[in-house]
Amino acid sequence: MKTNVNILWVLTVFFVVVTAVYVAWNVLDHGRVEWAGTFMLALTALLVAFIAFYLDRVHAAQAGELPEDRLDGNIDDGDPEMGFFSPWSWWPIFLAASTALLFLGLAVGFWICFIGLGIGLVALTGWVYEYYRGVFAR
Repeated sequence: MKTNVNILWVLTVFFVVVTAVYVAWNVLDHGRVEWAGTFMLALTALLVAFIAFYLDRVHAAQAGELPEDRLDGNIDDGDPEMGFFSPWSWWPIFLAASTALLFLGLAVGFWICFIGLGIGLVALTGWVYEYYRGVFAR
């Protein structure tokens, strides 16, 4: 995690420098500040700084070094239980399609949101209960 924090602090410095160069370049070329790009680059630097600060605080608060942070750490040293995933499940694809329909409905026509909501409810129910029926029932 310490490596991630260092990389994010380096990225923060990079975005601050790029923001200053961007402002100077626009002032020299156009005689004024271009606010949209300046604001975007400055907020990017601020966001990366927030993430770096948060990860630095989390790293300081944990009991010790994580196995992936040690040079002598092995894969087996980490937490063996990473969760349970269904690599053969099609329900997340249908859930993503329903989310796409919901956002399409917001952009194009609100009536499409109802179709996306219906598909989303079916997909969410299917994903939650996929181990209660069929071949993979337990």
